[in-house]
Amino acid sequence: MASHRSLKLLAVFVAIGVGAGSSFLASCIASGPPIDPITGDEDGGFEDEDADTPDGFVDVPVGDPHAVLGANPAHGPFNGGQRVIVSGNGFASNAQLWFGEVQATDVIVIDATKLQVTAPPGERGPVTLTTQNGDDASTKRSLVGGYTYDALYADPSSGPVSGGTDVRILGQNTEWDAQTVATIDQKPCVTLTVVSPAELVCRAPKGTPGAKAVRVVDGEDAITVLDAYTYEDSSDGFKGGLSGEELNGTLRVLAFNNFTGDPLVGASVIVGSNVQTALIANVDEGGVALLQDPSLNSPKTVTVAFKCHSPVTFVDVPVDTVTVYLDPVLTPSCAEGFGTPPGVGGGSVTQGVVQGELVFPAVNEFEKGPFAVPQPVGNEKRVAYVFPAASNPQQNFSLPPASSAITPDAGGALGFEFSLASTPGNRTFYALAGLEDRSVNPPRFLAYSMGLVRGVPVTGDEVTSEVYVDMRPLDLALTLDASPPPPGNPGPDRFFANVALRLGPDGFAIFPQGQKAPLLPLNNDVTFVGLPLLAGPFEGSTYAVSARAVTGPSYAAPLSVVASQQTNTTAFPIVIDGFIGKPTLLTPQLNESWNRTELETEFGPGAPVDLTVYDVVTGNGLMHWLVAVPGGGGAVELPDLSGIEGASLPSGSILINLIGARFDDFDYKTLTYRQLRTQGMDAYAQDFTEAHAP
Repeated sequence: MASHRSLKLLAVFVAIGVGAGSSFLASCIASGPPIDPITGDEDGGFEDEDADTPDGFVDVPVGDPHAVLGANPAHGPFNGGQRVIVSGNGFASNAQLWFGEVQATDVIVIDATKLQVTAPPGERGPVTLTTQNGDDASTKRSLVGGYTYDALYADPSSGPVSGGTDVRILGQNTEWDAQTVATIDQKPCVTLTVVSPAELVCRAPKGTPGAKAVRVVDGEDAITVLDAYTYEDSSDGFKGGLSGEELNGTLRVLAFNNFTGDPLVGASVIVGSNVQTALIANVDEGGVALLQDPSLNSPKTVTVAFKCHSPVTFVDVPVDTVTVYLDPVLTPSCAEGFGTPPGVGGGSVTQGVVQGELVFPAVNEFEKGPFAVPQPVGNEKRVAYVFPAASNPQQNFSLPPASSAITPDAGGALGFEFSLASTPGNRTFYALAGLEDRSVNPPRFLAYSMGLVRGVPVTGDEVTSEVYVDMRPLDLALTLDASPPPPGNPGPDRFFANVALRLGPDGFAIFPQGQKAPLLPLNNDVTFVGLPLLAGPFEGSTYAVSARAVTGPSYAAPLSVVASQQTNTTAFPIVIDGFIGKPTLLTPQLNESWNRTELETEFGPGAPVDLTVYDVVTGNGLMHWLVAVPGGGGAVELPDLSGIEGASLPSGSILINLIGARFDDFDYKTLTYRQLRTQGMDAYAQDFTEAHAP
């Protein structure tokens, strides 16, 4: 009978596929203790069999000059995009890596024992990891089952601890149906919608900070991914809105506290624009108010109001389900009802730390490449910074503190070391290296190189190390052929445009030289210089272009914005049009007294308006009334909330934020909270009016 160590050696050689292993293996099994084929030592060079072996890795003969030992993490979503560190022996600078039959295109050779790669898409289940140095077939090695593609993933993969996020659970080769059950952290979804046999929409329950398991059970088939969703202290922008079937006698309204996610027990639901004739119900302990009436067979205005909370109104609701999240009014008079006023987001999340190196092209194999930034002049300094992916492509570029700069003097074996704090989750980071001058105000930063790393797992109170960012030059230019609205009085008077890099579902990279603001009317095209080639680590990304007509040097309202267009080439100019005309509030007008029930707006010439949003703010910004109206312009009537204790807007000055929005393929029946915010609009025009409430 073969010895235990002979069987162990057999498993290893089957896994790594050594060409001469079969004859050597036969002799080992036949003759007893294995002999190392390189050194001739008895026992094959294995360490003691009782020694600890890290999870996800296998014992191999130390004499094998080429091997694949394991992957960290050892699993990830089937749509790919996760950063993976593959360990082994004998990797050269031209090392290649395959996940099953799919070759990875984004490989960073850290050293002879480690590769960093972005996992390509694959089929659910385990796959073999295979490496080879260039065309040298003698270096080809494989690790059977070295990486496993999860059968499902969540999009978005994170949300606030208060819950309420609509999470798409996407499966591969699944047969989900009405009997399917889904949970997050062993808690059932607040609501679960089966979109298709491979897609569910789960409204996340309230949770606790950290990475949590997502589990879907369909009959006898159960799929669990332990770290598929992360609860964090942030606003996700997906909560609430309109859904369901057309109104047919029944209306269900769900109402929750926007900070804690708790049901607003006793909140008033007013269906109609006149309180005297409206249907009125109260929210129960589950956060639901159910109204049934024959009159609920055509679009209705739905308002939810509650003591010490800001009200919300959806005008002309055509569907049978409305979900709202009301902001608490954090004033001393309301503190008694809340106990201790909650913090924004419902809780805090312990941050993790990400450590790694910026890797510039090397002159010699496995040597540190030079810091690819020109020599400074005057007060300039050569620096680099690492940023988390942004959620908004229109976000202004902001330099981090000078203390976080990565300089040419930074340590590192393969590149230049960095360390930064991050919220937990599956994160994407990008790096910019360039010349900085902080002696001027505002500080100036011109980027020459850029890098990107996706799918970095971050856990609270832990360090994620060995994150390598492959730096590439920024040497492309993109031109905009724009048609902004003409200048007006009091505005707009200038054209503000910016270019960001869309990183797929991971967010955006913001460029320091990605913003320009020439005066209106435009005399020439607008050109941006310093963009990356969409290859290597940037493959699958797109250039996201947004533009706005703004007023004054602070780029203020009145303004009109085209949120984003995307392209994957710089070969042709991008046409920017579709601006919405300037909005004008007719009722109430500037400095006029408002009766709290009537609003009227008109829009100037421009693209059609899909949605009008009013945010009426008072009480020094602590209370506001959010009103959503389908279409653009016209007059609306709102219910008088003075009879609801603590829910009516207080007397005094008010500021009305007026927005007209345009969306691609808009359907008011599926309106989400994200679409009520400018970040979720494809184009919008905005202005503000001051008035007062008696």
